[in-house]
Amino acid sequence: MLVLLLAVVAWIGVRAFLAKGELEAAVPLAQQVREQVLGGDAAAAGKTARELASHAREAAALTSDPIWRAAEIVPWVGPNLAAVRNLAGATDEVAVGAIAPLVNLSGSLRPDLFKPVDGAVPLQPMIDAQQDVRSADDALEGAAKRVRGIDQTSLISQVSSAVDQLGPVLTETADTVDAARRAIDLLPTMLGADGPRNYLIMFQNPAEPRASGGNPGALALIGTDGGRISLLQQATSGDFPRFPEPVLPLSTETAGIYGNITGRFIQDVTLTPRFDVSAELASEMWFQRFGTRVDGVLSIDPVALGYLLAATGPIDLPSGDQLTTENAADLLLNQVYQRYPAGAEQDAFFAAASAAVFDRISTGNFDATKLVAALAKSGDERRVLVWSAAEAEQVLLAGTTLTDMLPTEEQQADAFGVYINDSTGSKMGYYLDVETQSGIAQCGAAGQVLGLRLKITNTAPADAASSLSDYITGAGIYGVTPGNFNFKVAVYSPPGSYTEGVQRDGADLSVQPGLDGDFPVSQFRLELAPGESTTIDVGVSTSGVSKQPFVVSTPKLHLSETQQLVPTCKFAVQ
Repeated sequence: MLVLLLAVVAWIGVRAFLAKGELEAAVPLAQQVREQVLGGDAAAAGKTARELASHAREAAALTSDPIWRAAEIVPWVGPNLAAVRNLAGATDEVAVGAIAPLVNLSGSLRPDLFKPVDGAVPLQPMIDAQQDVRSADDALEGAAKRVRGIDQTSLISQVSSAVDQLGPVLTETADTVDAARRAIDLLPTMLGADGPRNYLIMFQNPAEPRASGGNPGALALIGTDGGRISLLQQATSGDFPRFPEPVLPLSTETAGIYGNITGRFIQDVTLTPRFDVSAELASEMWFQRFGTRVDGVLSIDPVALGYLLAATGPIDLPSGDQLTTENAADLLLNQVYQRYPAGAEQDAFFAAASAAVFDRISTGNFDATKLVAALAKSGDERRVLVWSAAEAEQVLLAGTTLTDMLPTEEQQADAFGVYINDSTGSKMGYYLDVETQSGIAQCGAAGQVLGLRLKITNTAPADAASSLSDYITGAGIYGVTPGNFNFKVAVYSPPGSYTEGVQRDGADLSVQPGLDGDFPVSQFRLELAPGESTTIDVGVSTSGVSKQPFVVSTPKLHLSETQQLVPTCKFAVQ
């Protein structure tokens, strides 16, 4: 028995040593094939991928024989052997099931292949790539799930370190390919592969903030058919009536938190961070006003438009201005209101600018790689939102940052939502600056307090009342002193949490509590004079959180990273 035991130990030891060598050989090949794919060298990427797959397959075989599997039941040793087997198996899944299909696509999915030709985006390359992308996505998700399922409680440091390194990489890569899968499944249909489509585009204006971005004061109807995109109609909020009742039934939560104006005024459909609600209301208003049913609603803001200009280059406008990536936000969110005091002139300027950008993109006169990067950045910042009237397509969008402003399902347990709605009736949101901090305090064996700190500043000049136009300040029409910014803030806490208190500059602040779905909501009103800052602290009790809370917020003109906060167990407690 002693000889047999020594033989087993030797067998496992030798195979573990060999597997370690195979995995170490695979790591640089994975980086190499990535660089070759991004560089468009399909032939070299294919050769490297085959070498990678060979090493990964051998590592998986070395760690999955019957003797190895039997030894996994041995205390202490077994969990480490099981972890190594799963690491090798995950690497094999990725090499064979994900990298190989993606390498097959490296020459056929270059961004420049999707530039419009004679006004139409080529759809067949996307359709042809769907199966390979789906296979890669399935393999990556399976591998990521396999590594996430490894129990690290009894692992030695070397094995635990390998799990810590591979897990996040797999998860991040799986998320990226999952996004590509959704896009490549959706885009052909949305671009009219199966017949004509109509889409409503809302241009949200952060200068007059709403929870999901801003007042959708400018709108456009576009049509798609066989990859061809046409600008069919433009409109402004002034073209819509004041509907006497909500155009669609509002949920109790939406009506209670944001009021029934959400469903009565096109300017207010974005008061809620739930973009699907905003989109359905906007599409119904468009139908009642113009008689056209739309197949979906897209939202974009001028900051994202500025990102797109990095791909299109400067665009000359009929006004004599040149729209660039550097000046787009300032020109469209502030200068236009200083220059043109009348709404009709402003509307004409916006219409000309959006038509010029649309024309540049629809004719294919842009850098495709930069355009993809601009769209990705806009999506990450939630400056681009999408809703489809087709249920199956909406399911594909679910769980992404394109659907609404709420924390995604993966973020919800340890995330705050911070949403701002203007009450000034002006464009003072251009001068709004919000800095965020978040942190966690362990309080007792199982409980935690999550802390959120907001430093909110009105950056308008001291003489804003006289130096800024009445259109920007609101001229006191709604009872707000010109130059001041009056607004509401709705803080969404993690589902299942309890808000302990909200304080302003160290004093208790009265809030309107609510519940939006599973999210506890604390809403309060603030008013800031030019140059004034205030600090808001929100304390929330919960359990099961182990990392700094994420913060999702209304996309403003300027974004800043959430900083680390070190709260106490009595943080903001009233």
